[in-house]
Amino acid sequence: MVIVWNELAGGDRELAVGLVAFNAIAQVLFYAVYIYFFITLMLNWLGLAEGLDINVSMAESAKTVFVYLGIPFLAGLVTRYGLIAVKGEAWFAGVFMPKISPLTLVALLFTIVVMFSTQGNKIIAAPWDVVIVAIPMLLYFLIMWFTTFFVIRKIGGNYAQTTAVSFTAASNDFELAIAVAIAIFGIHSGQAFATVIGPLLEVPVLILLVNVALKFKRKYFPGQESLSR
Repeated sequence: MVIVWNELAGGDRELAVGLVAFNAIAQVLFYAVYIYFFITLMLNWLGLAEGLDINVSMAESAKTVFVYLGIPFLAGLVTRYGLIAVKGEAWFAGVFMPKISPLTLVALLFTIVVMFSTQGNKIIAAPWDVVIVAIPMLLYFLIMWFTTFFVIRKIGGNYAQTTAVSFTAASNDFELAIAVAIAIFGIHSGQAFATVIGPLLEVPVLILLVNVALKFKRKYFPGQESLSR
C-alpha cells in the first residue's frame, strides 16, 4: 500500500520500492525480536503486564513472518532472475509484470474483506474500542508523515524523494500485523480485532495525506515534476 500512496502522490517510485524491499528484509530478520522486546519485556518493565496473558512465542512469530514475507520475497527473487534469464528483461517488464501486478491488490482486498466479515460485528458492538485503538494510530500516521516530510525537505530532498520517504515512514504494515495476530491469537481474538482498525483508518488518512502532499508540492516545490508519472 505504501507504493500505491506514493504513486498517487507522484513520489519517487524506485526509492519507494527500494525502501519497501529494505523494510521487508528487516521485518523478516527482526519482527519476532520486536514482538518479544515490546510485548514481553517492555510491558513488564513499565508495569503494564499485570493480569495480562502476554506470552507470545518468538518462534511462532518468526514462522508467520517468514511465511507471509519471506516466502513471497524469495519467490520474487527466483521469479525475476529466472524469467529474465529465460525470456529476457524486456519480456519480464513488458509482459509478465503487468499480468501479475494486480494479484497484490486482489490479495490485499481479499484479506481485508475476510477480516471485516469476521470482525464487523465487534466493530459495531464496541465502537469505543475502535476509538481507543484508532487515536494512537491516527497520531502515528500524522506525526510520522509530517515530521519526515519536513526533515527530508530540510536536508535537501526534492519533492519525489521527500514524498516517497514520508509515506514509507508513515506506513504501519497492517497486513503483516493481521497475519501475525491471526496465526498466534486466532481470527476471532481481540488482537485480530485491533489489527482490523489499521486498514479501516489507514485508507482515508493516507488518501488525505496524498492530497496534502500534492498541495505541499505546489507550495514548497514549485515547478518540480513527479518521478512516478
